[in-house]
Amino acid sequence: MMWPITSHRGKAVAEPTRPVLDLSGPRLRRAFESLVESADGTGGVERYVGALALKASLFEEVLGKGRVSELTEAEFCDLATFITPVRRRVGAWLGRNGFAAMRGRLEGLLRGCSDLGTTDQRVAAFVTSFPADREHRWSRDLAAEVLHFTAPDRYPLMTRWMWDARVNTGVLREIWYDEDAEAGTIAVGDGLATFTMLREELEGFLQANGVFRDLAFYVDLLCAHTYANYINDKGGQFLHADFCGGFKADAMAHTRRLLGLDAVDTESGRTRLKLIDGRAYVLGQPRLLSE
Repeated sequence: MMWPITSHRGKAVAEPTRPVLDLSGPRLRRAFESLVESADGTGGVERYVGALALKASLFEEVLGKGRVSELTEAEFCDLATFITPVRRRVGAWLGRNGFAAMRGRLEGLLRGCSDLGTTDQRVAAFVTSFPADREHRWSRDLAAEVLHFTAPDRYPLMTRWMWDARVNTGVLREIWYDEDAEAGTIAVGDGLATFTMLREELEGFLQANGVFRDLAFYVDLLCAHTYANYINDKGGQFLHADFCGGFKADAMAHTRRLLGLDAVDTESGRTRLKLIDGRAYVLGQPRLLSE
């Protein structure tokens, strides 16, 4: 059986209901070991799992069980602080289009969310309701995080950094078995079937390594840290000497940012960011994150 998977920008990709993902065990083990070691200096992996659970509880409280129809602009801005590409750009869109338009799109995305069979269509409808340009690529990330963190046990995380078939990049490439994957194309779509299979594979890997609780959030962390290592490898060699001054960089910084956890004070559990005129500020600090 084949599902017609429509790319979020219109290109059709045929994908098996259960696609075969050729993942690399050694790459996964290195990523997991790196996650455990890197998180140890900032309270351990469990602290990050707790922060993700806090994020999910906020999304479920505000958006779950049909409450999206009552969503206020202030509540949406609170949620947006947890989605890095969204908090950087959504203010300008809201200024031009108004919040009611955003709430209507979110209602459509979450309508019938118990039916996984309509997921790809709902995501595609949400994304294509925004202009198909660079300035609005955050729309897919918003849709992905709303679905996942409102119902983390039902929906895997489907952000662009997890896997984007259009540009053939993301976490999937970093853990693919073929050593020549960077030079070629991974012929796997970026619909629900792929992300569901990826989650199942990673949950199996984690269970084989002694993780049995909070698997959805452990998968999020493992994937984010995998892609953070890619970011560090690509940019660190050029930026470390100029900006780190010889000091060891925070190995979890990009991991937190990819998951929006830089918006959470893991000591107090409180949100550390606030959107003011569509721009994200760290509470208690003058630095503007969205510039």
